[in-house]
Amino acid sequence: MEEKLVQRLESAVMRLEALSATGGSVGTGDGTAVLDPSIIAFDDLRSQFLGKVSSAAEKIGGHVLDITKIVEAAFAAQRELLIKIKETKKPDNSSLAEFLKPLNDVIVKATKMTEGRRSDYFNQLKSAADSLSALAWIAYTGKDCGMTMPIAYVEESWQMAEFYSNKILVEFKNKDPNHVEWAKALKELYLPGLRDYVKNHYPLGPVWSATGKTAVSALSKAPSPSAPAPPAPPPSSLFSSESPQASSSRPTKGMSAVFDEINSGKPVTSGLRKVTDDMKTKNRADRTGVVNAGEKGARVSSPSVSKTGPPKFELQMGRKWVVENQVGEKNLVIDDCDTKQSVYVYGCKGSVLLIKGKVNNITIDKCTKMGVVFAGVVAACEVVNCNGVEVQCQGSAPTISIDNTNGCQLYLNKDSLDGSITTAKSSEINVLVPGDGPDDDWVMLSSLFLFLFLSLLFHFILIGIVDEALH
Repeated sequence: MEEKLVQRLESAVMRLEALSATGGSVGTGDGTAVLDPSIIAFDDLRSQFLGKVSSAAEKIGGHVLDITKIVEAAFAAQRELLIKIKETKKPDNSSLAEFLKPLNDVIVKATKMTEGRRSDYFNQLKSAADSLSALAWIAYTGKDCGMTMPIAYVEESWQMAEFYSNKILVEFKNKDPNHVEWAKALKELYLPGLRDYVKNHYPLGPVWSATGKTAVSALSKAPSPSAPAPPAPPPSSLFSSESPQASSSRPTKGMSAVFDEINSGKPVTSGLRKVTDDMKTKNRADRTGVVNAGEKGARVSSPSVSKTGPPKFELQMGRKWVVENQVGEKNLVIDDCDTKQSVYVYGCKGSVLLIKGKVNNITIDKCTKMGVVFAGVVAACEVVNCNGVEVQCQGSAPTISIDNTNGCQLYLNKDSLDGSITTAKSSEINVLVPGDGPDDDWVMLSSLFLFLFLSLLFHFILIGIVDEALH
């Protein structure tokens, strides 16, 4: 009871500060918008639910605190938009995108924190950044706008973030309760927090003013004649009325040919180059302090130069194989590995990597037309931010996760059929399994399920016919 009273007191203080900061003229010009029940409820939402997320982030610090501050800024931007909506006429699609630009800019800022090399707290960054898409409920303008109803939109948007939120709960369950507290608080911010707020105040979307200003005149100022024209807004916007072009690309036939050769039973490593002593990281003069003298490294033919950074193929600290920015390399091989090591593949294009031993974890990040063949993993194989990749497991893999990927061919061995496959924000994913016989072709999993369904259906129909004939 005392905690709720404190939260309501904090909300009241926030509203008084907003009034005093503007001389008592916020929103409609006389401060009445700030005192509107919907705005008061939104302040309560921020104080009660967002406050818990911020409190947990303060205990963690670092990138988690940084992304949480962006979440706070996004909710603050939405509050300002809700106030302005009360004095603005309903805009058309182009004006709506400009009207909502302050919120979209904050969301883009959060998304940029998830790009580049993966942070140790990547799941936290992704769950927070993806969750902000729920704030786009404010763009709902009617049943013909291409969006689901606001309440459903908030629920669906959180589902994208929950994929990473669940991974946080599993990873830090017995490691750090602060991360668990943060993940749970983030979910409560949207479910039930934002969902119930929208349900109680805007179930049919924002209520625009019938007599207010237009969106352009309310938010934009005419540039001076001498001032240069502002740059055009970026083409990708959460609130853009234009549908983004598909960026996926299908795997080339050449990549499939590589996998066919691997499964042919022939000695596929006969054409690979032998790793000589001068290729090993420990013997290279330009690599110091990366691999200890007792550790082995592997390097293949000289890689092509990548625009994203220098190519890497090395074992770091005896624990992590790093394969970065390899372009057009078909003969990448890691043959000296164990179950305590992980493999991180980043920024590669048009290449093939063969991992001959079982490792702890494999991550394939931001690769294009990349093929990876591995003997097995102890924990998981993750495919993130990729286009047109092919992955084959020759042994067991308890978990395979595919996220934000367009075009993925996944070949599974019979030992890996009991594992789990999770996907999020991905398309064009095909899962293939070996046929019954050693000479049978690969069978697409969806086609296999359809065949079994039709077989069972025919079986039941046949039983019904026989039973009817007997009676």
